[in-house]
Amino acid sequence: MSPLRPFTALALAAAVLPAAARASGPLEVASSVLVEARSRAADGTTRVALVPARRIVPGDRVTVVLAYRNTGARPIADVAFDNPVPAGLSYRAPAPGSAAPEVSADGRSYAPLAGLRVGMRAATGDDVRHVRWRLDRPIPAGASGRLAFTAVLR
Repeated sequence: MSPLRPFTALALAAAVLPAAARASGPLEVASSVLVEARSRAADGTTRVALVPARRIVPGDRVTVVLAYRNTGARPIADVAFDNPVPAGLSYRAPAPGSAAPEVSADGRSYAPLAGLRVGMRAATGDDVRHVRWRLDRPIPAGASGRLAFTAVLR
């Protein structure tokens, strides 16, 4: 059995940079990987905060965040973000407060996870290789937003 190897968050963040981020123009896109950090509060409760991941090991739950901003002078319409899910991650769900993406096992056919099939069986989070969000409305000039999903490092 091989020892568990930690990943650096920088390598993981580079692997999840969406296709929209590679296009030139007034749409800026940045991707980051966050982990849950638990701390004990003075009142005895446990607080959970998302912090930038420095090192993650198999079993760690991460949140992949896609932040976008329209730096142009006009709205941008018909925006879709297609974010690859690296082979080392298993998709779990949209992050709390984020829109639910369509997902794909092959990068060609997309559906909500509940409707996605791989061959004759229902797909699971382990099958998801891409997440895609299609924005319903144009992004106004100067506006920004965030989309996110949770995953587990295999």
